[in-house]
Amino acid sequence: MQHMDDAFTLLRQAVDLLLEEAAAENGQTVGDVHEDIGRQEWEMVLGVLIEIGDLHPVSVEFWDLLAEAARQMMLDRSRRWCEWRGWEVRHGTLRATLSLVGAEEGRRRTAFPADGRLRPMWDIGNRTAGGERELNIARLWVECAQELGPGETADVRLAPLSPEQWRHLKCGDVITMHEARPVAGTATVIEVLPPHA
Repeated sequence: MQHMDDAFTLLRQAVDLLLEEAAAENGQTVGDVHEDIGRQEWEMVLGVLIEIGDLHPVSVEFWDLLAEAARQMMLDRSRRWCEWRGWEVRHGTLRATLSLVGAEEGRRRTAFPADGRLRPMWDIGNRTAGGERELNIARLWVECAQELGPGETADVRLAPLSPEQWRHLKCGDVITMHEARPVAGTATVIEVLPPHA
């Protein structure tokens, strides 16, 4: 049986992957994280490491360590976010501002969870060999929200199932979200970053 490190060891390993000058938005540094580890403030350590990782280029290994630590700590949303960020390091980041159609215009009547579980189809301008519109699937993470409902607008991150089919998109492109017919929402691309794994 393969040995698996506990969550606390994984967090210590993740800290060791950071540059000493890396800091979170609130100013907490790698040195502060070491102090939190000494006080065994494990959830705080995880949260600060996630914040630092969101601001600085980090490796897939960093996100994998955090994802496994969060899983062991039973912090499911944090686990999913760390897995999401690891995916972005491997495949690139695609962010957009999404406006859902209102309940009276579309089929959706309720909000959906914002944590990457929804996998809608998107019209990103691709066509089949026969010239028909081709829809592409991407998971959807809503930034700074727990859910997104009909008629609401938010910045989102997209994780395409076939990233290579999305490489032509650039800032300012407008794409449409489909859960069925009619269109469920319209998004304007606001950021496209290449993989940095």
